[in-house]
Amino acid sequence: MNRWLPLTGIAGAVLFAATLVGFAGALAGYSHVTHPVAVLGAKGIPNANAFNLLGLMLPGLLASAAMLALRQRLPRDAGWMVRIGAQLLLLSTLGVVAQGLLPLDPEDLHNASSSYHATAWMLWWVAFVPGVLLLAAGLRGRSDWWIVARLGVLAAAGVLFTVLFAVDVLPAGIAQRLGFAIWWLWVAWAGWAAWRRPPGAT
Repeated sequence: MNRWLPLTGIAGAVLFAATLVGFAGALAGYSHVTHPVAVLGAKGIPNANAFNLLGLMLPGLLASAAMLALRQRLPRDAGWMVRIGAQLLLLSTLGVVAQGLLPLDPEDLHNASSSYHATAWMLWWVAFVPGVLLLAAGLRGRSDWWIVARLGVLAAAGVLFTVLFAVDVLPAGIAQRLGFAIWWLWVAWAGWAAWRRPPGAT
């Protein structure tokens, strides 16, 4: 089983993208430019349960496996920043799973169901940004980890920009998809790259 862990992030990214494209194409009137991803899994939408399972929950669990692979490869003498960062990254992946478990209610964006979904979405990025920054800070000075650290900083900046500022200059659907793309690219790459290191190597 462990030999497949490096590929779980890649598999999750591919599954997320394929499911998003496939289900969006099957839903009349859906636009990648204006509609958020969550609409495909919202209450009352055809095939919503299937999208939540295949497009959010399963990819999120695959991303969790990738972050577990990363955590297993971190240096044994890593300090508290690295350890906390790794835990936050795992929590971020569970935020994706939770978005599928707690679907949006398009008829009322202010009720409990929609609030729970919004909380899961916030968990996704609020855990990721400090998580990857703590990981990068803790791995500073370790030559074999410098790419993971530096690309992590760029990914954190990119995700933060898309969720806080991009909606002012880009259509909402494009901004959200850009954020997901940056997140998935880093998770997929970091899970694979970390596996090239022996467990707990310094």
